[in-house]
Amino acid sequence: MADAGGVSRSRIEKAGVVGAGVMGSGIAEVLAAAGVDVVIVDEARGKAAAAVEQIASRQRARAAAGKVSAETVEKLLAHIEPVETLDRLAGTDLVVEAIVERLEPKRQLIETLEKIVGPNAIIATNTSSLSVTAIASAAKRPQRVAGYHFFNPVPAMKLVEVISGAHTAPEVEHALVELAARFGHRPVIAADTPGFIVNHAGRAFGTEALAMLREGVASIGDIDTILRDAAGFRMGPFELMDLTGLDVSHPVMESIYNQFYQDPRYRPSVVAARRVEAGLLGRKTKRGFYDHGDARPISSSGPVEPAGAEAALPGRVTVIADNEVSGMQELVDSCAAERTIDGDHLILIGLEGEDVAGAAVRLGVPAWLCVGFDPFFGIDRHVTLVACAATSDRTREAALSLVRRAGRKATMVEDSCGAVCQRVIAMIVNIGSEIVGQKIASVPDLDAAVRLGLGHPLGPLEWGDKIGPKRILRILDTIYDRTRDPRYRASLWLRRRAELGLSLQ
Repeated sequence: MADAGGVSRSRIEKAGVVGAGVMGSGIAEVLAAAGVDVVIVDEARGKAAAAVEQIASRQRARAAAGKVSAETVEKLLAHIEPVETLDRLAGTDLVVEAIVERLEPKRQLIETLEKIVGPNAIIATNTSSLSVTAIASAAKRPQRVAGYHFFNPVPAMKLVEVISGAHTAPEVEHALVELAARFGHRPVIAADTPGFIVNHAGRAFGTEALAMLREGVASIGDIDTILRDAAGFRMGPFELMDLTGLDVSHPVMESIYNQFYQDPRYRPSVVAARRVEAGLLGRKTKRGFYDHGDARPISSSGPVEPAGAEAALPGRVTVIADNEVSGMQELVDSCAAERTIDGDHLILIGLEGEDVAGAAVRLGVPAWLCVGFDPFFGIDRHVTLVACAATSDRTREAALSLVRRAGRKATMVEDSCGAVCQRVIAMIVNIGSEIVGQKIASVPDLDAAVRLGLGHPLGPLEWGDKIGPKRILRILDTIYDRTRDPRYRASLWLRRRAELGLSLQ
C-alpha cells in the first residue's frame, strides 16, 4: 500500500545496494543477514562478484571459528546477488547508494534510479557529510529519498543514522528505522544538518587536542595518554586521526566548520592542514602523528617532562581547591612519612577551567611554588599536573615525585585553562548540548550515537550529568572569560538547564 506521497508502507523484503566498495558490501552483508534479498550493483566489471566473494570468505572464516553455523552462512550468501547493471534493481523495495562522496554523482544516480525502481520504492543515500535535501533535489519524488548513514566496518559498527530531508515522507523514516532493528543496528534519527549526529558531535575530541598541541600545552603522546588513562577513552585523539587518516579527518573538520558558517566551536587547525600537505596522513602512509614503524610520535611540540622520580619530596604541601572526596589531599597524606620537615613548600591548586597563572594571582600565592592539578579526572589513576611560566623546575620535580611516590601515574603539562580532560570533555558536552538544543537529535539518540559511532566511554550528556551541568558551565565560562575565544561560549540550552538545576538527560 502507498501513502499520499506514493511511498510504500510495506515491509522491505528486497533491496539493492549501488557500489561494491567496503561500505556497499558491508551494507549488503547486514541486509542479507536479516533475510532481505539483496542485489549488489557495481558497473566496474567483476567488482560486485569480488565483493560477494569477500563476504563469503569472511563469513566462512567465522563459521570455521565457531562463531556462526555453516548453514547460517550459506543462507546469508544465498540472499546476495552480484550484478553489473542498474536495471537489475527493478522490483526492489529499497535501494541504498554507497558511491563516491560527491554531490553531483549522487544526484545523477538518484535521477537514474527513479527511472528504474517502482513508484513506491525507497531510495536511501549513505552520505556521511552531504545534505540529504540537496541530493534529493534531483528526484521527481523527493519524499521517497532519505539518508541511511552506516559506519565502517558495517557489520561491527551497530549504528545507523536515519536522516530525513526537507521532503522525506514520515513513512520512509519509519520503514528505515524498522529495517535497522531487523538487522540489529541501533537507528538514531538526525536532522539534515552538517555532520548529522556523529560527525557533528565528534568535533571537539580532535579539534581541541589539535588546539592544545598548537598552544604547546603537551606533546602528542601526552595528550593521548591523559585522555586514555584519566578520562577513559579507548584511543587518544591523535591515535584516532592516524587510524582514520588525516586526509579524511581534516576535510571533514573544514567542511563542518564552513557549513556552519565558520562557527568558532568547529574551528579546524593549521597543524592538521600542514600535516596533510606533508603527506603525514597516518597508518595508510606509515607516518602520521605517530611513526607506525615503532608507534612513537614523530614530533613533539609539547614540553619535555622532567624526570622527577628521584627528586626530594617537599616538606610542606598545601592543597587548594581539592575535589569533593579530597582526592589530592589523601594522595599527599599517603606520602607524609617520606617528607622532610625542612623540605621545600609545594602549593597544589585544583583547577576548574582556570589556568595556574590566573589561579596563583587570584589566590595571592607565590607562582613559583604552584602546580595545578585536574581534580575531576584521573586523581586515582593518572594525575594531570599543570605548571605555569613561573613554576620553578624544583617545584615541577617535587610535584611529579610526590604523585609518583603515591603510586600514581603523572604527566606534567604547560599552563592550560582546564588542563587537558576538562577542556575536551566540556567542549564535547557543549557541542552535544547544541545538537539537542537545535533539535538535531534527541538526548537518547545523541548519547547512543556517540558511544556506538565514536566509541566514547559516555555520551555527551551522560558526561555532562556525571561531571555536573553547573560545573561544566563554570569550566566553559572560566575558559571563555580567560581566553575571550568564542569557541568556548556555552550553549544556551546547557546554561538554562544548569541554572535551573536540571539534568541534561
